[in-house]
Formats: sequence, structure tokens, C-alpha cells
Amino acid sequence: MKRLRKGDQVVVLSGRDKGRKGTILTVHADGSVVVEGINVAKKHQRPNPNKNVQGGILDKEMPMDGSKVALWSAGAGKASRIKFRTLGDGKKVRVFKANDEQLDV
Repeated sequence: MKRLRKGDQVVVLSGRDKGRKGTILTVHADGSVVVEGINVAKKHQRPNPNKNVQGGILDKEMPMDGSKVALWSAGAGKASRIKFRTLGDGKKVRVFKANDEQLDV
């Protein structure tokens, strides 16, 4: 079971976007994540009339390592690490260490 999943609320721990919050858009197999509105870079796009792609300079979210983000606990009001707990029916869920709140319902 992965610690970070698509749709999780996270806060950036280091770098130029330190302290900013966002939602995970994608999680890659190498452990990197793409967070909405974080680590934005300029991409120079060449126009391609065959694919109906307009050219220009676009803003694009780039991947960052998963160790640079922490899950945001709204209940505790801060970033928190997580642990895994097995429920009575054998289902494994993610739980915040700060306040024992379940992420997976």
C-alpha cells in the first residue's frame, strides 16, 4: 500500500514552494509526485497543425520527489506522518500519527 495517493492533500517541506499546500494529481512509479500548482515550470510548445496543437509558452506542473511533501491533516491543522492500521475485517487503512484520524474511509 502506498503512502501517497492521487487526490491527497499535501504540504511541501522544502524548496522554493516550501509551506504551500496542494492536491496530488499523479503519483509515478519512481516515487515522484505531481502536485497541483506546485513546482510550475515554463514549457515552450511547438505548434502542430496536424494535431491541432497551438504553440506558445505554457505553465506546466513538473514532478517532484515524494519525500519533499507531507500529508496535510485538516483535523490537526498541520502536516503529519502516517501509519498503517489493519481493521477487524482485515482491511488496511492509512492513519495520521498526529491525531489517529483515518484517511481511507
